[in-house]
Amino acid sequence: MHSEQRIDAAIIEEHRNRIARLQQKMELAGIDLYLVTHNVDIYYLTGSMQTGYVLVPRCGEPVYLVKRSYLRAQKESIVRVAPLGSFRQLGETIRSYYAELFQVKEAVVIATEFDVLPVQQYERLRTVIPDANWTDGSILFRELRMIKSSDELDRIRVAAAAAHKVLADAADYIQPGMTELELIAYIEREFRLQGHVGMIRMRGFNQELITGMVASGSAGAEPTYFDGPAGGLGLTPASPQGSSRKAIEVNEPILIDFGCCIDGYVIDQTRTLVIGELDDELQRAYDASEAILRATEEHLKPGTVCETLYEDAIDMAKSYGLQEHFMGYGEDQVKFLGHGIGMEIDEWPVLARGFKQPLQEGMVIAIEPKFTFPGRGVVGIENTYLITADGYEKLTTAEEGLRIISL
Repeated sequence: MHSEQRIDAAIIEEHRNRIARLQQKMELAGIDLYLVTHNVDIYYLTGSMQTGYVLVPRCGEPVYLVKRSYLRAQKESIVRVAPLGSFRQLGETIRSYYAELFQVKEAVVIATEFDVLPVQQYERLRTVIPDANWTDGSILFRELRMIKSSDELDRIRVAAAAAHKVLADAADYIQPGMTELELIAYIEREFRLQGHVGMIRMRGFNQELITGMVASGSAGAEPTYFDGPAGGLGLTPASPQGSSRKAIEVNEPILIDFGCCIDGYVIDQTRTLVIGELDDELQRAYDASEAILRATEEHLKPGTVCETLYEDAIDMAKSYGLQEHFMGYGEDQVKFLGHGIGMEIDEWPVLARGFKQPLQEGMVIAIEPKFTFPGRGVVGIENTYLITADGYEKLTTAEEGLRIISL
C-alpha cells in the first residue's frame, strides 16, 4: 500500500480477512499460488480495480502486479503493489517474489479463474510459466464471495434504499402512452444521481446488463438471449433485451425489474404495475408469484438445500396450472428460481436443480418467481434476501403487491 495513502483500518482488516479465507481454501485444495485475473475478484481482494494480476500464495503476502494505472493502484490497494513489467518476463517476475516456493516444488500448482479467463490469455500465461500445473480455481472464488461481510451488506442496503425511492418515483411518473424507453431513462437518471455506477456486472459468458428493464405487455414477453425469465424487446437486435420504444398501454402488465449498483454492490428488485387492471389470468398468475415467494420465505434459513426451493416452486406453479408459464415460456423457460448477488448479479448460490449447496448465514439471494405469457406480458415479483443465523432479512424494502395506477 502507498505510504501516503490513508485507508481506514476496518477496510484493511476486511480485505485481509478475505485473503486469509482464500488461503485456507487453497490449503484444502492443494493450491500453491492463485493468479487472480478477473477485475471483480481483484477488487474484492485489494480494493483496487486496475489492470494486472494479484498473486496470492498459499502462505505469505500477496502481490498486486499492475500494468495500468500503477499510481492509482498504489493509492487504493491494501496489498503490496508492484509494476507488472514485460509480460514475457512474467514467469521470472513471479519466481522473484516466491522463489522458495518454486525451489521446493518441481511443479507449482497455480489456480486461476477458468470460468472467465479467455483461452488465448490462458495460453499466453502457460507459455510464460510453462513448468506449473494449472488448475481451475473459479469455484474457490465463487464460494468465497457467497458469504457477505457486514461491510458488504451495508453497501447492498444503500443500493436497496435507492431502489426503493426510485421505484416509488417511477410509479408516480408513469403515464399511458409513454414509451418504455422514456420510463427507463427517467429511472436511470434518478439512479445515477444517487450513486449508481451505471452498470450491473455479470460473470456469465456473453451476458450483459446495464440497469435492468422496463417492459410492458407483449414486449416484456419477447424471448431473448438474456438468462432470465423476462428479457424485453430492446431497442434493436444489436441489443436484444430491456426497454423498447413500445408505448405503455392501459390494462397491461408493466414489469419494472432493475438492479442498482452503488460502490460496487448490487440490489435486485422487481415489481409489477398496471395502469387500470389486469385480466383474470394475469392477475391469478401475479397472485401465484407472491404465493410462491411467501412459501419460499418460510424455508429461507441455514441448512435448506438450494435445489429444494426451486423444486417446491415448480410444484406450486403446477398446482396453479401455470407451469408452462413459470420463469419464461416453452423452450425459453429458465431453470432457476433465484440467484446469489453481490458485486455481480449472477453469483452463487443458485436456486436450481443440481445445486445441492445448503443455505448458509451470510448468503445474499435474489428470488424472482415470474410468469410469462407470450403476446401479453410478464408478471411477478423479486426480492433480495440475506440469510441470517435463524432465518432471513429482506433487504429490498420497496412496497410489495400489484401497483395499480389510476387513469
